[in-house]
Amino acid sequence: MSREPALMTLTEVARAIAMKQVSSHEVTRALLHRIAQWQPHLNAFMSVEAESALKAAEAADAELAKGNVRGPLHGVPLAHKDMYYDAGHVSTCGSLIRRDFVPTVSSTALQRLKDAGQVRLGTLHLAEFAYGPTGHNAHYGPVRNPWNVAHITGGSSSGSGSSVAARLTFAALGSDTGGSIRMPAHFCGVTGLKTTVGRVSRAGAMPLSQSLDTVGPLARTAEDCALLLALMAGLDPADSTTSHEPLSDYVGATKGSLKGLKIGVPASFYVDDLDSEVARVLDETIAVLKREGADIVTVELPDQRQLSAASQLVLAAEAAAFHKRWMIERPQDYGPQVLMRLQNGLAVPAITYLEAMRWRGPALAAHNAAAAGVDAIIAPASPVPAPTIDESDVGGGPNAPAMVQRLTLFTRPVNFLGLPSLTIPSGFTRSGLPVGMQLIGRSFDEATLLTIGAAFQRVTDYHDRVPKLPS
Repeated sequence: MSREPALMTLTEVARAIAMKQVSSHEVTRALLHRIAQWQPHLNAFMSVEAESALKAAEAADAELAKGNVRGPLHGVPLAHKDMYYDAGHVSTCGSLIRRDFVPTVSSTALQRLKDAGQVRLGTLHLAEFAYGPTGHNAHYGPVRNPWNVAHITGGSSSGSGSSVAARLTFAALGSDTGGSIRMPAHFCGVTGLKTTVGRVSRAGAMPLSQSLDTVGPLARTAEDCALLLALMAGLDPADSTTSHEPLSDYVGATKGSLKGLKIGVPASFYVDDLDSEVARVLDETIAVLKREGADIVTVELPDQRQLSAASQLVLAAEAAAFHKRWMIERPQDYGPQVLMRLQNGLAVPAITYLEAMRWRGPALAAHNAAAAGVDAIIAPASPVPAPTIDESDVGGGPNAPAMVQRLTLFTRPVNFLGLPSLTIPSGFTRSGLPVGMQLIGRSFDEATLLTIGAAFQRVTDYHDRVPKLPS
């Protein structure tokens, strides 16, 4: 192979293994070599399962030699956020409480990737119980940003963002309840897809908020995200909230052109009070989309601050309901910020929660009316590039709510409405930190977002840039 296997995209490496240009064992060894170099700097993995991964890779190679192909991911080594249950394997959920938890069932999303032939490489770090936007974890330490290890990765899919950016795994499952796929994608310079609520089964994934949780991938490209979505999406008898909405040809969508597509730029909120470098990257991204044939128009959206507040309220109440017993029995086993946020959820009155839930339908209808003329909306994933670990390490102190609110300001409205959103690497700050833009779509129209993301990536190289190993 002329190209180092670990630097290939998911799509490229899957094809190379299938065509026997490289073996699963060689690819797995290449990733394990990078993990050994990078893990001491990043803390991105919860567990590295080198011996069993190499054995599984050898078995995949032996199957391929006999003409037995399990699926599109045959022999591809992957690691995922440590909240996707894999029967018989520990799933810590980033917590002390579940440090030794061994599930008896497997996550449907993960099982579908296993059925497609993936090799288990290990598990990835996350914010405790997937409840934190920075990448800090009071029990296992922070995950670090490969572009600058003094900076955060974003959370809660911190290990997923960091490891995909450093080329330690070709892709990784994340979860997005308030921005937990899109923020690590933005802060770490990778592509992240928040799916429509009901598009991908949540069965066997650790719950946080029953009405907001979504399963989706972080990967290097929109094409890679499309491949994973195609494998995971669809009805699941184990999750009654999965939708009957028809699936699209997600991989085929990545071959499409921007010509004839109309992309909306919000007139306010998403363009207000931006860090100057985020504002510059937004302008540059819009210019590329326009040059490639998209029609750029301004859209006036309903009050997004109300949506963000409602999203936080619903999340707080639902998370507190899930954690109530442990909060009573084991409060000392939570980190201070997670405990503070869960306790705040106990204070949400039932009437207030129900009013927020009842408003979701009308709020979505109002959004759809405002965005009726466009195929997607573009907005920054966060108002700022990645802050440092030190400046965002506020624990459960008085500054914690404001810090959480600032980082997640642009992601939460999408969660409340249940819409899909694709974050793509769109540029870098002058100091070398990535900046991502999110494309917000119509319900169950991930395909159009993937078309736009892939078209942008065909003419830019932000997704191809690789961070350097710290000295």
